[in-house]
Amino acid sequence: MIVKRTGRLVVLAAVPAAVFLTLGLSGPALAEGGKAYQIDLAQLNESGSSGTVMLGLKGNQLTVQIESKGMVPGQPSAQHLHGSTKGHDFHCPDATDDTDRDGVLSNTEATHDYGDINISLTTTGDTKATSGLAVDRMPVADKQGKVSYKRTITVGQDVVDHIKDLHVVQHGIDRNKNKKYDFEGAGKSELDPKLPQEATAPTNCGEVKGAAVGSIPVGGIETGGGSTEHAAAPVTMRDGGAIAVLAVVAGAVAVATRRAVAVPVRRETTGGGA
Repeated sequence: MIVKRTGRLVVLAAVPAAVFLTLGLSGPALAEGGKAYQIDLAQLNESGSSGTVMLGLKGNQLTVQIESKGMVPGQPSAQHLHGSTKGHDFHCPDATDDTDRDGVLSNTEATHDYGDINISLTTTGDTKATSGLAVDRMPVADKQGKVSYKRTITVGQDVVDHIKDLHVVQHGIDRNKNKKYDFEGAGKSELDPKLPQEATAPTNCGEVKGAAVGSIPVGGIETGGGSTEHAAAPVTMRDGGAIAVLAVVAGAVAVATRRAVAVPVRRETTGGGA
């Protein structure tokens, strides 16, 4: 069994709370005792999509903010928190996971790596895994292919305890470059034959890094794909923002001094697919 690994130690640096405000992060994540996690989204299926996700957690209130680009203009983007709240170790897939070699990494092929849906990131209504294909309640990309999303969700204690084991996946590709989802590009979705494969195939994925490695995923290889640029670590805010710890993501790592200290992240406990 081959285990693919792309993880690295996360370099940490103290920064002012104002930095988080410039990223648009507010509310529960910056309140006293709140924590924030940053995720970088990297393309799948050669989609050209990328983005940034901020997860803010205070108690059982999870604020999810996503800014992504390179999406299919004017089309809904199904998006979810995938992964495990039972200690299993899932990761973002890569092109090698296209097991039928048809040129499209389908959701079924990718789920082997990133796990089932834990939370559906809908704009309204419930956020259950069963709403994974509720495309009428998913954000729609603008004419430039950008998606902006923010919502605060009440989550269970399992999510609170395992937030660092979850990651974000957005769906929707345009294989035939006609700026819409259709059956000509990649045929029918294996999840719902009424939907085009283009509508459900993953377009990007990003992981929360800095967590302890979990166990081998249920039913499959423990694997990590995609770019080593997916890096994040928790931010702890106390006394009105007097203390702030932010993971330096890949872009900052590139300019960081070689003398920077790699700090292991300690798991903390605070105190619902496509």
